Amino acid sequence: MKQYAVISDIHGNVTALKAVLQDIRQRGIDEIICLGDLVGKGPNSAEAVDRCRESCSVIIRGNWDDNIVDEDIQLEEILWHRSQLGETRLGFIKSLPFLYDFYIGETPIRLFHASQLGNRTRVYMNDPYETHLAMFESTGFTGNHFVPKMVGYGDIHSVFMKNMRGKLLFNVGSVGNPLDVNQSSYVILRENPSRNPRDFLELCFVRVAYDIEAELRIAQDMGMPAFDEYRQELRTARYRGR
Repeated sequence: MKQYAVISDIHGNVTALKAVLQDIRQRGIDEIICLGDLVGKGPNSAEAVDRCRESCSVIIRGNWDDNIVDEDIQLEEILWHRSQLGETRLGFIKSLPFLYDFYIGETPIRLFHASQLGNRTRVYMNDPYETHLAMFESTGFTGNHFVPKMVGYGDIHSVFMKNMRGKLLFNVGSVGNPLDVNQSSYVILRENPSRNPRDFLELCFVRVAYDIEAELRIAQDMGMPAFDEYRQELRTARYRGR
């Protein structure tokens, strides 16, 4: 029975990423898929990229990943994170796909960072039913005709799951910048051996505690821009804009 871990939104928080990867290893997970936003917000974008490249079989491009490689964006915070990466990592980020379609058993699954409209179009847990159902449509940026029964994404940093007319929508939350509770989250997908794998997958949400104060010391020592906002988000799990 193959098991997949789905992670997202690391945001340069390598302290959290190490804790999550250790938890995944201890559970004997076969394959790790990352839904993007490896970089930014936290202090160690370069190491986050390197560790994800080593550990993940698939990596999708997120909106912060887009910002990092967009040379038209010259904000101080973006420039600080971009300066860590070097041309090789920036080239790798530019090469990342926007979605991943695959099967577990005979169940078609689609994963992307934010929505079927692209990684800058955000979909929230409390959005209308029709907005959630549209997540299962063909994507504007591929035009393919893959029809998923399960869709997973990241971007909003808050875990949820919703059953809809025989389809399952879920959000994996965030490894490095959770905004629901201040513990990292990820999802495990696997066939349920007690049921027909044509019809049923097991989905498990996992929470992992990590040393938030150690991560904040790293960020402060490195002189990271927007440190106060980062500290607020990690300690309170509340978005800096609230």
